[in-house]
Amino acid sequence: MPDLLTHVLIGYSIGTLLSFRYETIRPAQVTLVMGGALSPDLAKGDLFFPSEFVEYLVGIPFSWAPLHTLVGTVLVVLFGSLLVAPEYRRQAIALIAIGATSHHALDVALLTATGEAYAVFFPISAYRPPALDLYLSTDRWPAIVSGTFAAVLWGVRRYGFATRSTAAE
Repeated sequence: MPDLLTHVLIGYSIGTLLSFRYETIRPAQVTLVMGGALSPDLAKGDLFFPSEFVEYLVGIPFSWAPLHTLVGTVLVVLFGSLLVAPEYRRQAIALIAIGATSHHALDVALLTATGEAYAVFFPISAYRPPALDLYLSTDRWPAIVSGTFAAVLWGVRRYGFATRSTAAE
């Protein structure tokens, strides 16, 4: 699935760029951005556990779809921050939110038949922003472009071409 790979690679690239600027962002924090970039796609949990099955198990109406909206993303970000130690929660919330925001930005750029993106702000608003119509989620070129960019950043980070001093590391 080139779409998931693209989200991870963009998350890695954003996290790595942030690590060049802020010394407190290390590889573990870059991983938080990558996880945040994947978090809205938790809505694809329907592939493994159909909504009807979960609804049967818990006995109340259930849908995975709200996880791919603003409110669902906020909930996932807050729950995700609970997985880290309390002293790192603020940073975790910010980094996961940055990754999730990149995910939504990329999804708004998808090519749609209607010319409108999905209702990102649901349930706050049913407004559907105009889609940028740049690519399909099945296109490979976004993964290739983001992979190339991520590889360049990895090389810069790995071989010390970054502007931050690596002597303290």
